[in-house]
Amino acid sequence: MNTHAHASKPWFKEPWPWLLAIMPVTAVVAGSFTAWLAVTSSDGLVVDDYYKQGKAINQTKARDRQAQTLGIRAQLLPRGSALQMQLEGRLPTPPGQLTLKIMHPTRSGDDHDIRLNWDGSAYSGQLPQLAGARYKVQLTPEHGDWRLTGIWPTGNNVTLNPQL
Repeated sequence: MNTHAHASKPWFKEPWPWLLAIMPVTAVVAGSFTAWLAVTSSDGLVVDDYYKQGKAINQTKARDRQAQTLGIRAQLLPRGSALQMQLEGRLPTPPGQLTLKIMHPTRSGDDHDIRLNWDGSAYSGQLPQLAGARYKVQLTPEHGDWRLTGIWPTGNNVTLNPQL
């Protein structure tokens, strides 16, 4: 009688338990990561006064039309942590200060407001550290009667025009 005695291996040396456990373990790890991401990241919230903001759209369009009437354009020129800006158009006097809003497409926590001051030939201000994204930018004077907008791939020059 020829019997072969097979030595049984412990369960953890067999491939089948590990192959069967891969999917549930992956689901637990991915679920844990998703829960961590949901807890630690900030969501952009919908505003409570949406009706009031909807009524303000007409005022915004009037500012765009005013910028177009005056033929205003702006060129943003980033220089490391400094920002230079050239303003063109039929303005009687250049505004003393401009506000440049830099808005992240998805995270409101990464939005920035920069004050640009007139130095006699151009506007200048300090540029904050920006994440690599295509930011929406909006330029308004201190009295706020016109505005320019544009999309800014960070690190590049950009031209701002009235949005119509």
